[in-house]
Amino acid sequence: MTQKVNLAAQTREVTGKKVKRFRLKGLLPAVLYGHGTDTKSLFIDEKEFRRAYSEAGTSTLVDLKIDDKDPIKVLFHEPQAHYLTSNPVHADLYAVKMTEKIETAIPIHYIGVAPAVEELEGNFISNKNELEIKCLPGDLISGVEVDISVLATFDDQIKVGDIKLPDTIEVLDDPEEVLALVAAPISEEELEAELATDVNEAEAAAVEELAGEDEETPEGGETATESAPAEEKSE
Repeated sequence: MTQKVNLAAQTREVTGKKVKRFRLKGLLPAVLYGHGTDTKSLFIDEKEFRRAYSEAGTSTLVDLKIDDKDPIKVLFHEPQAHYLTSNPVHADLYAVKMTEKIETAIPIHYIGVAPAVEELEGNFISNKNELEIKCLPGDLISGVEVDISVLATFDDQIKVGDIKLPDTIEVLDDPEEVLALVAAPISEEELEAELATDVNEAEAAAVEELAGEDEETPEGGETATESAPAEEKSE
């Protein structure tokens, strides 16, 4: 059973550069939007947000209490993070309607050991780490486990259609899409040959591109676009 996640917030009146001094006090600016509510600017204690987000991620309902009012059900969107520190700088919260289906993504957790890796020394490859689903908010699950112990040979694959979910959840991804497989091991000689081929192809493409640019450039050194007169703009 998915655990209950609670979070408190307060209405935010300040915007723009004035928000910075509140960040220094440990308050994270956030915006609430969605069903049954007007868009609201909020402040959330940053430590509490980190705690709630680590528990809920983007696929678990959160009980959000604003200014000590009755809680509402929301989903987190991935927060904006500082490009250097990775600390959250802004959060988006989406209010859901419990009687209306939502589309979201849940994480895929690969579990077990693939015999093709353990016994045949192959390389495990996962092509997808999330599953797109549609369901009522109350039927939402926090993630799905996929057992890779069925990958006994290099011919075995796990597809989207192989995942078993409750009947209340609709999978939106193509059932034939491959989630995971085990690739045969590659020798050092094969790897070097493959890298050499990639380099040669890249060099050939670069030479071809430069040759094409030389052919397109007129003798005067300007391209046809640059030498054409600009159209006058109407006011």
